[in-house]
Amino acid sequence: MLNQLTIRDFAIVESLDLELNQGMTVVSGETGAGKSIMLDALGLTLGNRAETGTVRLGAEKADITASFNIAEIPSAEQWLRDNDLDNCGECILRRVITKEGRSRCYINGRPSPANSVKALGEHLIAIHGQHEHQRLLKKDHHRTLLDDFSGLTKLAEQTRQAFQHWSKLNTELTHLSEQSTEQTARIQLLSYQIEELDQLALHENELKQLEQEQKTLANAGEILSTGHQFISLASEDESSNCVQSLNQCRQLLANIQSESPSVRQAAEMLDSALIQVEEASTEMRHYLERVEVNPTRQQEVEERLSTIFEIARKHRIKPDEITTLHQTLQQEFASLSRTDEELEQLEKAVETTYAQLIECANKLSEKRRKGAKQLSKLVDQQLHSLGMPAASLTVQLSPLERPTAHGMEDVEFLIVTNQGQPAKPLGKIASGGELSRISLAIQVITAQTSTTPTLIFDEVDVGIGGAIAEVVGKLLKKLGESAQILCVTHQPQVASQGHQHLFVSKRSDKQQTHTQIDQLTEERRIEEIARMLGGISITERSIEHAREMLDLQS
Repeated sequence: MLNQLTIRDFAIVESLDLELNQGMTVVSGETGAGKSIMLDALGLTLGNRAETGTVRLGAEKADITASFNIAEIPSAEQWLRDNDLDNCGECILRRVITKEGRSRCYINGRPSPANSVKALGEHLIAIHGQHEHQRLLKKDHHRTLLDDFSGLTKLAEQTRQAFQHWSKLNTELTHLSEQSTEQTARIQLLSYQIEELDQLALHENELKQLEQEQKTLANAGEILSTGHQFISLASEDESSNCVQSLNQCRQLLANIQSESPSVRQAAEMLDSALIQVEEASTEMRHYLERVEVNPTRQQEVEERLSTIFEIARKHRIKPDEITTLHQTLQQEFASLSRTDEELEQLEKAVETTYAQLIECANKLSEKRRKGAKQLSKLVDQQLHSLGMPAASLTVQLSPLERPTAHGMEDVEFLIVTNQGQPAKPLGKIASGGELSRISLAIQVITAQTSTTPTLIFDEVDVGIGGAIAEVVGKLLKKLGESAQILCVTHQPQVASQGHQHLFVSKRSDKQQTHTQIDQLTEERRIEEIARMLGGISITERSIEHAREMLDLQS
């Protein structure tokens, strides 16, 4: 339940510390005093959007804190634990709004997004506003009311999720099916291209090796002639070769009888040159042994290169990119082949999820039918007590051809207000006053099944009075026996039923208007009920009437 509401510099409230009790708390005050300010401030702590003028004129920021005891609200405790915000059975919501318009929300002292605060707030408070009857004209709201009353919120959410899952898979299946024809043609082309590249079987570095071999074979005669000439000049010519010449030079240096470093260094250089020339000759002999004039092999190499270049031109790539292309085509082929398998698996998944959706939706439909009968019966009883003895509510469930995110049927409230009339939609048959009473009856009934511990009724008794208002007050008081009720009202018959009475007043100085909320003593409460009964002038008669009304509630 809501234990305390603290407001600082909000609208025309400078400072307010309000303690709230279990049972029914009524809030009254003169027109324009700001009775809804408390609810507006509370709404901000629950994540509502801040409007212009939130911060009191002259203040730097508005600061609002709401404290809740959630020891008996397991869903709220679980939410806090799941979000690592647990605070031992207590929940403190705070909202700070600066005059520049910046806003921060806090849960148990930790900054939190407004969406998180709203999600938590659904476990703490349910607000029934004076404009609820306007929402009652919308069919979607009828479905929500029925599901809330019947305790089907979770099942309705499961149905919605099942529909979304099936819809997503079905969209994927449709997309894959549309691509099937194009993919088949693509797979055939890839199969041909991959087979051609498989037959080519181009190895790594093969192209480079073939080009080198082709160059060698094409110039084999010239290479052999020049190579042998080199070997002859280097070491094999009998009349004169480099090795002989170097040896002669080495001998001449040996004949010089000198310890000069220059002579010694020259001799070492000749020795090194002699070794290099001999090794060069040996290396060239080995190379020439591998070189042969082989027209047959040359033709084979040139044909192989021609095939490689032809395939490269066909794919509009460079010859050295063929291996990469081969791998890419194989990967795409494997991916498209898997798509056929995925298509089959997806078809099965769509069938499975659709069956799950139908099962969930049918279960929801069955429970809705039971809930609709019970809701109609209870609302009718309340309508009769609210001065509409011939009224009868029908919760119509119209089957749909195919499931939607909301189940297998449309939900619509139909009403009969006069005997002998057919049931028609609310907006077509109910007057403004009747619609207010119908809305109030539905709100009271649905509130009785609500798991939310704090229920707020903001001027829901507008448009009624007299004995009917007294009935409304008794209904709300009865609700207060099992839940915390906050009721903003203009009706003395309703206000006299409260366990606690808060009075909203305002005063003005030369600069600003200030609002304050006081908890009334017994004597002041009699005066307030008398004011609500008699208007501007409070007479002895109205005082006596007020005392009598309060005595009847004792």
